[in-house]
Amino acid sequence: MTESKITPFPGLQANDDPSDGRRLRSERSRTQIIEALFTLIREGDMNPSAARVAERAAVGQRTVFRLFEDMDSLFGEMAEQIQSEVMPIVLAPYVSTDWTERLAELVRRRADVFERIFPLRVSANLRRFQSRFLMDEYRRGLILERESLKAILPKHVVSDKRLIAALEAATGFQTWRRLRQDQGLTSEDAEAIMLFMVERLTEGAPTGPR
Repeated sequence: MTESKITPFPGLQANDDPSDGRRLRSERSRTQIIEALFTLIREGDMNPSAARVAERAAVGQRTVFRLFEDMDSLFGEMAEQIQSEVMPIVLAPYVSTDWTERLAELVRRRADVFERIFPLRVSANLRRFQSRFLMDEYRRGLILERESLKAILPKHVVSDKRLIAALEAATGFQTWRRLRQDQGLTSEDAEAIMLFMVERLTEGAPTGPR
């Protein structure tokens, strides 16, 4: 039997405050609901309904909306968990001092992050046109991609508008999605192609000051 991913909560003792029991039950239900959303998306349901989430979590639909104001709130919790997992990877110091090598590091790092969040990001992208929160998250993600790219490049590359735009496109999530989903490539092949693109784009770029 597969072991449950949900951490069990201890039972109440006779002298425990009943409000503690209600809080623990709410926390347990909340955990189950978030886990259900993750599971459904990873299984291929890119736009799960509240009813589907409630069914998978083994709770009533009313419980979902008692603990989460709406589906946006539930996706917000999912976004927070994703960020807590991937931000240490995104913000880790780069090993190389050479900007072209740092660029290759960035591609490998993003390949790792993009693969971890792939189905969850695709699901959020499907819903973003119906959700101001998810649209804002999408735009914040684009800004993070752009600024983290610029941060490792020398000024003469950043000031080349066509080059920086091409590098941003080559290293962004939408390119990863196209390679993995539309073209059906493996994650290893997708990473190799992104590396190939940035190498070709920067092949004739002047070394310039670092």
